Amino acid sequence: MMIRPAELAAIKAGTIDLAFRRWAKPRVVVGTRMRTAVGVVEVTSLEQVSVTSLRAEDARRAGAPSLAALKEALSARSTDPAWRIGLAYAGPDPREALRQSVPDADEIAAINARLDRLDASSAYGAWTRETLDLIDLNPTVRAPDLAAQVGRETPDFKKDVRKLKELGLTESLAIGYLLSPRGEAVVDASLPEPRQRTPRTSGTPLPRTIGAPATRALREVGVTTLEQVPAWTAADLAAIHGVGPIAIARLAEAMVEQGLGYREE
Repeated sequence: MMIRPAELAAIKAGTIDLAFRRWAKPRVVVGTRMRTAVGVVEVTSLEQVSVTSLRAEDARRAGAPSLAALKEALSARSTDPAWRIGLAYAGPDPREALRQSVPDADEIAAINARLDRLDASSAYGAWTRETLDLIDLNPTVRAPDLAAQVGRETPDFKKDVRKLKELGLTESLAIGYLLSPRGEAVVDASLPEPRQRTPRTSGTPLPRTIGAPATRALREVGVTTLEQVPAWTAADLAAIHGVGPIAIARLAEAMVEQGLGYREE
């Protein structure tokens, strides 16, 4: 179930708790928990509805600008039933805590056994250690560029990286990836001595929802964490090529959660 970034932020804030979709049959069930850019979102209810029965309160709770706009959005694929889906924020993505958990020797052995199984079941062949090493040596590099380095198609490469992410070994950025502390421990255990890495940037990473063009543009002016954004006014950032209105809004939403805001003009 696709949910737009602005709607995800509102679900987390509690200002949206409904969604409406046209589906031939339900694609979620009550209790479905979806991992999203803002954390886990849970489906709390599901029912088929008539579009003519919808009211302004439904539109408000779904984040639509008006009842007419909600009905217009549901006018496509009108032969499919309309579904009313209750949604609630269910907490942070559990992989966040897993990524920070440094494994002991027994856990590393278990992780390596899991990586061996992933290698054995892949038509590409042994890819797990190759990919971990590639990300470790090329942090924040675009996925297509990483895939090209090992002669792989980008969709297949990204699908495999997601498997490593499920194990808490990598984290996705707006551009490229990083090894998590957990992933670094696994890689280091296979080396004669721990690899020397550039220290991690302290602070909150820029939200992925601002998009790659805005992330690149902000990096070029030295803004790599959320805590650095309040040094700028919204107008100053908007004047930077690549930082559009959506990125400005996403940054504002993320800063509110940290008690931050743009510098006043």
